Amino acid sequence: MRKKMDQKQQMAELFDRYKNNLDNPAFDEIELLVLIVAIIRPKRVQLFYQVDIRFFLDFLQELPDTRRQFVQYLKRVLWRRDFDQLVSDTGIISYADFIYELKKRITERYLPYQPAKPTLQYLLNQVFYTVKDGDWVSTIPAEQLHELFRLCEFNSIYDDETDFEMIEILYGIELLVQRITGRAMETDVNKMVPEFQNFDSPFIAIMREFTELNDRILQSETKYITSEDLSYKQLLVLHKQCETYIETAFSNSHRFGISIKVNQSLLRIRQQLERIKEMLSFLVIDTESQKADKSIELAKTLIGYNSRKSNIRKLIGQSTQLLAYEITHHTAQTGEHYITSTHREYWKMFRSACGGGVIVGAMCIVKLLLGKVETSEFGHAFLYSLNYAIGFTMIYLFGATLATKQPAMTASSLVNAIEQGASDQGADRHRYWIFAQFFARLFRSQFIAFVGNVVMAFPISLLLIWGIEQLSGVNIASAKWLHLVDDLNPTKTPVILHASIAGVFLFLSGIIAGSISNRDKHNSVYYRIQEHPLLKKIFGKTKTDKIASFYEKKWAGIVSNLWFGVFMGSTASIGMFLGLNLDIRHITFASGNLALGLFGHHMELSTDIWIWGILGIGIIGLFNFLVSFGLSLVLAFRSRNLSSKELAKMAKAVWIYFKMNPKSFFFPPKK
Repeated sequence: MRKKMDQKQQMAELFDRYKNNLDNPAFDEIELLVLIVAIIRPKRVQLFYQVDIRFFLDFLQELPDTRRQFVQYLKRVLWRRDFDQLVSDTGIISYADFIYELKKRITERYLPYQPAKPTLQYLLNQVFYTVKDGDWVSTIPAEQLHELFRLCEFNSIYDDETDFEMIEILYGIELLVQRITGRAMETDVNKMVPEFQNFDSPFIAIMREFTELNDRILQSETKYITSEDLSYKQLLVLHKQCETYIETAFSNSHRFGISIKVNQSLLRIRQQLERIKEMLSFLVIDTESQKADKSIELAKTLIGYNSRKSNIRKLIGQSTQLLAYEITHHTAQTGEHYITSTHREYWKMFRSACGGGVIVGAMCIVKLLLGKVETSEFGHAFLYSLNYAIGFTMIYLFGATLATKQPAMTASSLVNAIEQGASDQGADRHRYWIFAQFFARLFRSQFIAFVGNVVMAFPISLLLIWGIEQLSGVNIASAKWLHLVDDLNPTKTPVILHASIAGVFLFLSGIIAGSISNRDKHNSVYYRIQEHPLLKKIFGKTKTDKIASFYEKKWAGIVSNLWFGVFMGSTASIGMFLGLNLDIRHITFASGNLALGLFGHHMELSTDIWIWGILGIGIIGLFNFLVSFGLSLVLAFRSRNLSSKELAKMAKAVWIYFKMNPKSFFFPPKK
C-alpha cells in the first residue's frame, strides 16, 4: 500500500509539473509518457507477477480536469502514427545471413535503431525501451486495462474516428504474404520439399486469397470481417498448408542436409507465418464488445514485438537448434560403432584400441624428435600439427581407436536412447533406466579403449626409443626426461586445465565431422562425384562409385582428424604467443611420454614419480572424457530441446544402476 501511495504522489507531482503544457496544442512531446511509464514500470519483472496500475486509474478518476487534459495530450501524441512496419518487420529475422543478423541485433541492443518520428515504433522505442517492457505490460490485469481504455477515451481500431487505421494492419499482412511467397519459391527452399512439387503452391494460393479479401475489406464500410467469412476460413486452411510445407522442409533435413542460409530462410518464413496468423485475428469481429478487447490486445502485441525485437538469445537458439540436431545426428550414427554390448565387441574394441596405441607410441617418438628441430615457434606448431594430423588420420583410416574420440561421438547416441525409451514406453522411469544401461555400455567401452591405448602406447614408445639408441647410440629423451614426467604431475603443472583443453578439442572435432557431413549431404557432393562425367570417363562407372562411396563414408572423419591434429599441435605455441600457460594433455600420449621419461633417466624413476605419473594419467583420461562428453551431451540436449533438469534425473538413474551392478561399468555381461 505504501508503494502505491508513493507512486500516486509521484504521478501527482509529475502532472503538476506539466499542467501548463497539457492544453497547449503545440505541446506533443513524449517526455511525459516516458516518465509515466517509468513510474509504473516494476523494478524487477518476475514470472506470475502482476503489475497493478490501480494507483494511476484512481489518480485519473479523482482529477477529472487533469484527466481531460491528459486525454487531449494523448490524442495529439498518438495522432496518425504509422505502424505497418511493426506488423511486417519488427522482431522478424531480416536476412538469411545469420552472422549479419546477429551483429545487427547486438548493435541494436546497445544502440537501438530509431525510425522516423511520426511512426508508432519511434514512440514505443522512447517509451517502452527495455527488453522486459513487453513482459510486464502483458501481466497488467485485463479489467484495469479496460478501465484505462475507458478513462483515456480511446476509440477502438475499428471505429471511424480512431487514431490508427485498419489499413496499416492490412498493408502489413500484405507485405508479409508477398515476402513468404517469394522466399518459399527460391530453389534452395523448394528442393527441401519434393513432396509438394506436383501440387499447387499454398503460398501462391494464400497470396491470391488474401488479395481478394484485402480488396473487399477496403471497399466495405466496416473495416473488419466475421469468423464465419468464407475467405477467412479459406485463409486459415491455406495458412495451415504453408505451415505444413515449412515443417516438412525442416524434417527433410535428414535426407538432404541443411545450410545455415536455408535454415535462416525457413525460420524467417515460419516467423512471418506466425505473424500473419496473429494479425489476421485482428481482422475478425463477431460482437461489439470484441472491438475494445482486440484494440487493447493489439496495443499489448505491438509493445511486445518492439521490446523483443533485439532478442539475441532467441535468435541463436532458433538458428542453431536444427543445425545442432543435424550435426549430432551424424555423430550419433558414428557413435554407435564405439559402444560395445557383447564380449566379442568388447575385446574387438580392446584390439582396436591397441592398434591406436601403437600409432600414438610412434607419434610420441616423432614429436620428441621434432622438438629438437631448430625452428621458430610457428615452425614447431606446424610440425607438431602435421605429426598429430597424420597420426590421427592413420588411426581413423586403419580402423583403430583413439579412446577419447568416443565421448564426443556417443553423447548423441545416449540422448537417442532416451528419446527411444520415451517413444517406446512413454514412462520417464523406463527411459531413464534405458539411459543408465546405455551409459554403462559406453563407460565400459571407454574403459577398455583407455586400457588398450595405454598398455600399447607405453611399450611401443619404450621399444622405439630403445631401437633408436641401439642404432644411433643416442638417448634422445635424456635431456627432456624430467619435463616429460613433470607434465603428468598435478602438483607441478595444471594437468586438469590442459586435459580439459584437449577435451574441448575432442568435442570440436566431433562438431566438425557432423558439420562436414551435413554440408556435403545438403550440397549432394556424393551424388555429384558419382555422376561426374570426367571421372566416369577416366575411372569408369564402378571405380567412380567407389570413390564417391569412400568420400561419403570417410571424408568428414578425415577432415575432423586433420583439424584435431592442428588444434593439438598449435595450442602450446599459441599459449606462448599470448603469454598464457596453455597446452594439451591426452591420456594415450601421457602413457607414451611416461615411457620416454623412464628411458630418458636410464630406466630409473623414484616411487613418487611413478605414483604421480600413474595418477596423472588417470586424471588426464578422466577430464578428457568428462569435458568432451559433457560438451557433446549439452549440444545433444540443445539439439533436441531437452531441459537441463533431465540431466539430474539421468545422473540419478546412472548412480542407482551403478550401485546395483558396478561390474557392468567395466566388463560386459556374461550373456
